[in-house]
Amino acid sequence: MQETRLDTGRIRAARRVIDPVFLDTPLYRCEALEPALGCAVSIKLETANPVRSFKARGTELVATQLADRGSRAVVCASAGNLGQALAWSGRGRGLDVTVVASRFATAAKLDRIRALGAKLELVDGDHELARERAAAIARYDGIRLLEDSLDLETCEGAATIGMELVDAAPSFDTVLIALGGGALATGVGHVMKALAPEVQVICVQPLGAPALTHSWHQRCVVTTDSTDTIADGVAGRYPIPAVLDDLLVVADDAVLVRETSIITGMRLLLEHAGLVVEPSAALGIAAILEDPDRFAGRHVVTIVCGSNVDLDAYHRWVGATPLHRP
Repeated sequence: MQETRLDTGRIRAARRVIDPVFLDTPLYRCEALEPALGCAVSIKLETANPVRSFKARGTELVATQLADRGSRAVVCASAGNLGQALAWSGRGRGLDVTVVASRFATAAKLDRIRALGAKLELVDGDHELARERAAAIARYDGIRLLEDSLDLETCEGAATIGMELVDAAPSFDTVLIALGGGALATGVGHVMKALAPEVQVICVQPLGAPALTHSWHQRCVVTTDSTDTIADGVAGRYPIPAVLDDLLVVADDAVLVRETSIITGMRLLLEHAGLVVEPSAALGIAAILEDPDRFAGRHVVTIVCGSNVDLDAYHRWVGATPLHRP
């Protein structure tokens, strides 16, 4: 395969650093979902851990490196999940963690960041403004800025999910990956292309936050003026050029899905898999719903990447109307 910024040897070594509580997450075929989707579906469940998302696989690497070097502080911008993960990893290693987030971020995620002992600073804007503020804090205080998807630790930590998929001697032929900043997609995609190139890697992004998908298709960075999606965890507007370069190597396709499909996917995961998930985690199911002929007869793995959801919003989305079975 063509080169990416990632290294398979470092990814294997990462498993020795990441707390085992975040590793070897469940992977299982969910036959109850299959009548509604028309294909074989396996779930890689990344929510059964202390921060309820995959993000700590990367923050464990960062926090370990900082502690080993004698650093005492780190700052990041986050829509919520990265901030929780960094707060958890930093707390265990004596780091002072600052998280910058939009005050419009999911309240449950913000509350959890505070509960984990991080300093939380809110900005009156979206995630891109939070990124600018976090960078300013890092410059002023002379501390490490953790940039999700740009920093290799976030990508190679996420890539350990791919290692677990490959080690499971997979019978699947497709993996569906939520696409936001790109750490999950480039990490898992790198491993698939290096070790299981026959598996198709399809990235999925909301129609209301399409920047990286448009960039992939046009093979150059495309930005957007705004986002409009309930999937806040993947709602970026400014793709990172280095991440796009990696994505162009490892992704076979990138697709956009509607909000109604995301909500239906959340309902299906609740009713047929017993899983309460945030919108970003339902993107893979949404992709199958929108193009069932493409996936008919295939065995698909979807990575359920997070379950940090505001319950009031969740009930509005999922409980709004009954689920129509086929």
